[in-house]
Amino acid sequence: MVMSGEKAGDGNGNGSVAGAVGEGARGQEPGQGEPAAPPRVSLRERKKQLTYRAISDAAIAMFLERGFDKVSVAEVAAAADISKPTLFRYFPAKEDLALHRFADHEDEAARVVGGREPGESPLDALRRHFLAGLDRRDPVTGLCDVPQVLAFHRLLYGTPALVARLYAYQGRSEAALARALGGGVTARLAAGQVIAVLRILAEENWRRIDAGESADTVYAGAVQAAEEAFVQLRRGLEAEERG
Repeated sequence: MVMSGEKAGDGNGNGSVAGAVGEGARGQEPGQGEPAAPPRVSLRERKKQLTYRAISDAAIAMFLERGFDKVSVAEVAAAADISKPTLFRYFPAKEDLALHRFADHEDEAARVVGGREPGESPLDALRRHFLAGLDRRDPVTGLCDVPQVLAFHRLLYGTPALVARLYAYQGRSEAALARALGGGVTARLAAGQVIAVLRILAEENWRRIDAGESADTVYAGAVQAAEEAFVQLRRGLEAEERG
């Protein structure tokens, strides 16, 4: 649990839930306003990432055109000019072909917490990050009316197998955030609530846009809902601490 004056991983996991997202030292050197630079990616790894993206893009194009259930893995492999066994080395399940673009966001909340500003609490950092996402119309916030994004979201939320798989991705997001908060049961409880709030906010934004509203029209209400959600989240965590 990340408590005031501690770094993630230094605690024993017995801190409060509110402390997990309300206080705590940052996981970087004092005085640095930016998180440490990510490690350099090798040429081999870059090529692997490009292959992942190329296969996923080919699959998504076919899914959007014909529907997820009407496209076979063999057809995707043929479109990507690879064998079916090779495809499965990159994507263990058909659902992962559509959800690959979510993989980069699995540890996003954890990265936000780890790279927060000096003196900034984890919860404040997550709030700031989500509001910034709304401002730039990040598809992850649900506040994006770009036609291609709308089509992908309709594919996602209209396919039960993809929705089920998405919950698995969100489970890994929760686990990563819990680790960033220091680990332990109380950190897991806090992480579960945070990830649930982010999911519900994004789904509500998407629901309104899917009903015909523009992102610009939804924006003010989305910001208000986010502010209220983080206030409620903070109060709930503090109530659990008192309990």
